[in-house]
Amino acid sequence: MRNKLKIGEFSKLCRVTIKTLRHYEELGLLCPAEIDDYSGYRYYEIGQAVRLNRILHLKCLGLSLDEIRELFEQGADRPEVELIREKIRLCREQIAVLANRLDQLQCLENETIKTKDMKKFEIKVIPSRIVASHRQVIKSYDEMSYLCYAVIGPEMMRVGCTCPEPQYCYTVEHDKEHKDSDIDVEYCEAVGEMHDDTNLLKFYRNDEIKALCYRYVGPYTSFGDAMAEILSYAQGLNMKITGSPRFSYIDGPWNKENPADYVTEIQLPIE
Repeated sequence: MRNKLKIGEFSKLCRVTIKTLRHYEELGLLCPAEIDDYSGYRYYEIGQAVRLNRILHLKCLGLSLDEIRELFEQGADRPEVELIREKIRLCREQIAVLANRLDQLQCLENETIKTKDMKKFEIKVIPSRIVASHRQVIKSYDEMSYLCYAVIGPEMMRVGCTCPEPQYCYTVEHDKEHKDSDIDVEYCEAVGEMHDDTNLLKFYRNDEIKALCYRYVGPYTSFGDAMAEILSYAQGLNMKITGSPRFSYIDGPWNKENPADYVTEIQLPIE
């Protein structure tokens, strides 16, 4: 390798930009070993890489370029103890500032998460309503659409049920444990008046409940994931669960083609 390198070659070898080398030259920190009078080309010697690395090291330790230049002018390659101690003091101040900033950022993070949770989770008092109820063992929730369209809906129309605002329909599972199939489910829809029971429908006034509500978007087959999230949230706040959850249907197969767009509010009764 040649002993003298053009500024671009020296820059590449030492992994420092040409702009930085020119700046160091202007400050008198690191001048080229030779400048061609005719071309103006700057040449550096291989050995100058040691001085350059020293500048970079001292800069990393917190010394300013002026302090480094003064150090070199004194013929030293490291600062005096007093300056080192001053840099240590400044480091500790910066650490304290960063620690305080970290604490504030963590508080902001927690507040932001809490705000998002408040939007996702909500505690409501759900008033008592007269409901038309149909209870049946179904193979899976895929059957619910058929039941609503072909069984429950026509029967409610035959009886003369009205569905006043706010409309409210939900299901409750009556099995003592989770089941993927043969689910004992009760479908309830709020109606405006009481009617005589039929072979398909029972009419009664449900209970008012206080509920932790979770707005779930997705297919009915993923209710398990949603339940895990709402139960984890309730446990984190030491809430006492007082009954089986209601699955209140907001958007579903009657107005959405894609199950990923179904919207269900899970209402978990709590004290």
